[in-house]
Amino acid sequence: MSSTTTTTFPYTLTRMGVIMSPEDGNALEAEGVLNPGTGHTPDGTLYLLPRLVATGNVSRVGLARVIIEDGVPTGVEREGVVLAPDRGWERGANNAGVEDPRVTFIPRLGLHVMTYVAYGPLGPRTAVAVSDDLREWRRLGPALFAYDESLDMDLNLFHNKDTVFFPEPVTAPDGVESFAVLHRPMWDLEETKPGEGIRVPAGVTDQRQSIWISYVPVADALADVSALTFWRGHRFLAGPEFAFEELKIGGGPAPLRVPEGWLLLHHGVTGILARAFDQQQKVNYAAGGMILDADDPTIVLSRTSEPLLKAETADETSGIVPNVVFPTAIEEIEGQLYVFYGMADSKIGVARLDRRVAE
Repeated sequence: MSSTTTTTFPYTLTRMGVIMSPEDGNALEAEGVLNPGTGHTPDGTLYLLPRLVATGNVSRVGLARVIIEDGVPTGVEREGVVLAPDRGWERGANNAGVEDPRVTFIPRLGLHVMTYVAYGPLGPRTAVAVSDDLREWRRLGPALFAYDESLDMDLNLFHNKDTVFFPEPVTAPDGVESFAVLHRPMWDLEETKPGEGIRVPAGVTDQRQSIWISYVPVADALADVSALTFWRGHRFLAGPEFAFEELKIGGGPAPLRVPEGWLLLHHGVTGILARAFDQQQKVNYAAGGMILDADDPTIVLSRTSEPLLKAETADETSGIVPNVVFPTAIEEIEGQLYVFYGMADSKIGVARLDRRVAE
């Protein structure tokens, strides 16, 4: 449920530079490094989990220790691959990939929870994996959506991306303590079944891709962590409203608890979309933000009418997919928040996240 505001958004982003670029001669990075997850190992060391793209658009998830100088992340030290598309459902006849990891540490579970896109036989599908050390990941499998009669639609029919869990439980609409998860259903079935076109759930009046929220009861996940793949209570959260979001929006890093509620960074897209599975060349991705209600994150208290960060530097405007700023992780380093983001689907940048001083 979305509502806009005319007040100044309470957070800003300031770019700090490139933290990771493709390594010369590394075949696994021939088509870019981008859109990382992040996390801390048990000894407190901060790591990126970048998407590594090899020739042919085949993606893996890597592990790279973040180099910090004077409190600022400045580079990485690579430590290999932690997830590759080596399961049958992560590979098609002419494609393969485990893409765009979002990593949330959930203290109640004592686990890092990774949501990622498995690029398999029928296209992109959201999947879940867990780890207690960032190095060894246990696949829980593809996400499954419980049927909701009120939607008059099975969400399992649709491709889905930009999924990420909240770090702390919230109360679901049915009153059950739950882990909330954001996702972006893709309503166009044309890629799966030509001629089928766009199908939307009951009550959806805007066919553009938007952010939805679903829930997993905490008790279920504590009893069996594989419950993190069974999502229910699906609700529309927010759709495109402003010029920089004209085509679609999608969620970014795990929502961050702040004094105002939950801070959600997202991306907005303008331009011209090619076929859904093609690398886009005529789009522009920019970073925006929302504040969600602390007790009921289906309520959007405020959001940005202009981007917090848009493609302006050469690293952001030129690359595999030009004109892309794509935030995917937030970390605190020595008391300062930093956002890690994909740059033109080719490199990884870092920006400082600041709270505005009250006037």
